[in-house]
Amino acid sequence: MDQQQQINNQMNQGKQLSENMPSTVNHGGHELFDAHEVIGGVISMLDQYTLYEQHIQDQQLKSMAQRHTTFMMNLYNTMLDTYQTGKDPSEPTKTYQMTESNDVLYGMKPSQPKKPIQSVNELNDGNISGFMMGQMKGLASKMTTAALEATNPVMRRIFADSIPNMIEMAYEIFLYQNKHGHYQVPQLAQNDMTQIMQSYTKAPQQPMH
Repeated sequence: MDQQQQINNQMNQGKQLSENMPSTVNHGGHELFDAHEVIGGVISMLDQYTLYEQHIQDQQLKSMAQRHTTFMMNLYNTMLDTYQTGKDPSEPTKTYQMTESNDVLYGMKPSQPKKPIQSVNELNDGNISGFMMGQMKGLASKMTTAALEATNPVMRRIFADSIPNMIEMAYEIFLYQNKHGHYQVPQLAQNDMTQIMQSYTKAPQQPMH
């Protein structure tokens, strides 16, 4: 048997093995590690939100945290379903709808300098909303990495579909923080802004081939 025939036989054997492989192992090794990290991150986020709830004072923030928790609990079950079966989940991914308006307050106002707290009693809604933002940013990053590395098409789609939801929840938290003075948004001088914004020009239109 020549070398080419050996290669062809090995490829055919590999193809048959792949076709006969049960869907539960239809994941690449790297994908499993990334998915493991994402699912663990979702559990951590839900655990953290449970800790935050007793310390939240503002009813608006508490309501937001409860909406995030409900949505993420459903997403956790969806991810786990595909993670363990390699197939379409029984509950498909959904789209998170935030309730905050898109109005952003620009400019800086005098505020007290921040420092590490010395007691749980010093926790306030500014601290907690910041923690919530950190959880969402971390999950968005983990899911993006996982979506880029996933080999199972269903698992990849779940990650990809979930990234916009993490962004939406993080943006909702930012809008809450901004409205309550926890996240101030400075701006450049008008001339500087204009110069930066006008520092590009459109590319010429390329004909379609």
